Amino acid sequence: MTDNDTRKDIPTLQWFPGHMKKAQRLIEENLKLVDVVIELLDARIPASSANPMLAEIIKDKPRMIALNKADLADSRSTKEWLEYFRGQGIMAVAIDSVKGKGMKQLVRAAEDLARPKTEKFVSKGAKARAARCMILGIPNVGKSSLINRLAGAVKAKAANQPGVTRAKQWIKIGSNLDLLDTPGILWPKFEDQTVGLKLAFTGAINDDIYDREQVTALLLASLRQNYPERLVERFKFKGEMPTDGLDLLEAVGRKRGCLVKGGIVDLEKAQNIVLNEFRAGKLGLVTLDGVPAGKAEQQEAEKNIE
Repeated sequence: MTDNDTRKDIPTLQWFPGHMKKAQRLIEENLKLVDVVIELLDARIPASSANPMLAEIIKDKPRMIALNKADLADSRSTKEWLEYFRGQGIMAVAIDSVKGKGMKQLVRAAEDLARPKTEKFVSKGAKARAARCMILGIPNVGKSSLINRLAGAVKAKAANQPGVTRAKQWIKIGSNLDLLDTPGILWPKFEDQTVGLKLAFTGAINDDIYDREQVTALLLASLRQNYPERLVERFKFKGEMPTDGLDLLEAVGRKRGCLVKGGIVDLEKAQNIVLNEFRAGKLGLVTLDGVPAGKAEQQEAEKNIE
């Protein structure tokens, strides 16, 4: 998604419904009740799924990052992202909230971050209490699935649609951790339209508010550029694949028999196949965000450009 030919075709995507502003106020009002903030990111798009307003909202509150859906992401890229965050002084773990991978590591890290606060209470003669955490994340990043996995029961309402969880609720995890669930929030404006596009790819933005044909074509173009072997394997392409995203979408439709009278491809059906299979990980393990280049790498890149 970095070449100029693709970038010029990126649609403008904005989505900040009223309940998002309400969710932001709810978070700000309840932040004082917690010891640690757990920011849940999509491991496939760690940069694009990060809320740029979060630093301003949480200020100096201890914070950690959990890369969810790591089972759908490129494992090499996930490792690079974990190293990047830790290099920034931020505790980070990779998890799969559906299968339960990384849960013990997540809980242990949250308890460790909260320990200075909980021990301070005890040192002042107060009764020991569980660490209190707030989980924040954009819609459809998997917060409800994570909470349900940690709690061992369906405590938070989960759905495969953005913006389902809207009210706060405390959920007890064992004897040492209490979680405050909050609604998923996006931010008012995507400064980089590729961010909105990647959120659309992964389902964080409601499918009804954008041109699905255009977005699906751009997803296929991105996969062809970065993970061509995934498309070849999944859709059984032989020889050279089409270079244009729309042509790729039509080719996928023909491969899957999405034909109507006259041999015309039903593009809507083809779109559903591509988006659903990508979001379910059936197109292989994919990461669409690269780790920001370090200072040395940036200088080298600038030197090469010159």
